Amino acid sequence: MKFIVLKNLEVYRLARELSEVGWEIYEKLSWHDKKIMGDQFIESVDSVGANIAEGYGRYHYLDKIKFYYNGRASLYESCEHWLELLYQRKKIETSDYERVKELKEKLLIKLNNFINSTYKSKNKNE
Repeated sequence: MKFIVLKNLEVYRLARELSEVGWEIYEKLSWHDKKIMGDQFIESVDSVGANIAEGYGRYHYLDKIKFYYNGRASLYESCEHWLELLYQRKKIETSDYERVKELKEKLLIKLNNFINSTYKSKNKNE
């Protein structure tokens, strides 16, 4: 089986891109908004890639998948909860909101496919 370096995985690269965009949004927030919503937003955004990385470093398939699921949950927390609140409260621009939503959709598809392919690899090796 060919080993792919983590930074070359498209799903991980998308997660890192989401972190970059998330950081750009976070930096524009006031101190108060960072404290109330921004800190949790950026932590959950960064957690997506961190969970993919940790899962990728695990040996057992089910252990890997657990972290990928955690990453997917963080994706929902950041983009379906915190991003929505930031937008609803008019703390971010529409262009930033739409940029994150577009990235989230791409990443969600890749992450779900990554989880499915990990399951298939597990079943193939049994």
